[in-house]
Amino acid sequence: MELRALHYFVTVAEELHFGRAAQRLRIVQPAVSQQISRLERELGVVLLERTSRRVRLTPAGERVLTAARETLAAAARVRVVAGEPAAALRIGVASCVTQRLDRALDRLRDSERPAEPELIDLPVTARLDAVRDGELDLALVRGAVAAAAVTVARAWTEPLHAVVARTHHAGGKPAVGLDDLDPRGLRLPARDSDPPLHDAILAVLPVAPVRPPAGDLLNVLFEVGRDPEGWTLIPAEQLTGAHSERLLQVPLDPPMTVDGHVITSLTTPGRCVASYVAAFAD
Repeated sequence: MELRALHYFVTVAEELHFGRAAQRLRIVQPAVSQQISRLERELGVVLLERTSRRVRLTPAGERVLTAARETLAAAARVRVVAGEPAAALRIGVASCVTQRLDRALDRLRDSERPAEPELIDLPVTARLDAVRDGELDLALVRGAVAAAAVTVARAWTEPLHAVVARTHHAGGKPAVGLDDLDPRGLRLPARDSDPPLHDAILAVLPVAPVRPPAGDLLNVLFEVGRDPEGWTLIPAEQLTGAHSERLLQVPLDPPMTVDGHVITSLTTPGRCVASYVAAFAD
């Protein structure tokens, strides 16, 4: 039994779609199907029920999925114990630390190819340039990325929340609609602070901002906190765990989301890209 077959199976089980699994693994779909079929023959059980409309785990597949993940993690630990050092992995990030980032770092350390992450705080444009120039192994970016000479892979989706002052009329609500927020109170960071996220937020707004974007996120939050009608939009995870006496996060109704992407160089092997995406996925 090859570790590669287990890795393919885990990827298909997470995606429940052979095409998406092949994209994550950066291989053709028939190769994924062949490895899964070979694994099923070797184990003597059916792991996945396949129809023209969906793929789902069988009871045996659910049991094997747990064991396969444990086996891949154990293989990674064996390499470390045997003296294979964890490779340094330079990751370009924003300054905030989220639960997703913490969880991903643990996954990368325990993956089939263990890595020792090094976090490097850079503005978005500098992150993309550093990946392109080989100074970073990967970067994390929220929002659509249109950049040449890099590979862009969607890794997660998170909701956008409104951030308002505690005295704002929406502060005590379980959710708020954009139509219920005064357009004159909207503050946005300047586009050059985070172009992809800035554009993603503009795309969900029902009307163009009345005030021109200005400053960075910290200044925007300061302005929102002192304006009874002020508000802004941010990815929900960006302030997770943060506590403020002046600000509140309020979910949107209807919900609106932004995609998170893993950015790598064009020369990064497909299996590595797939493992990075899996580390940051939900």
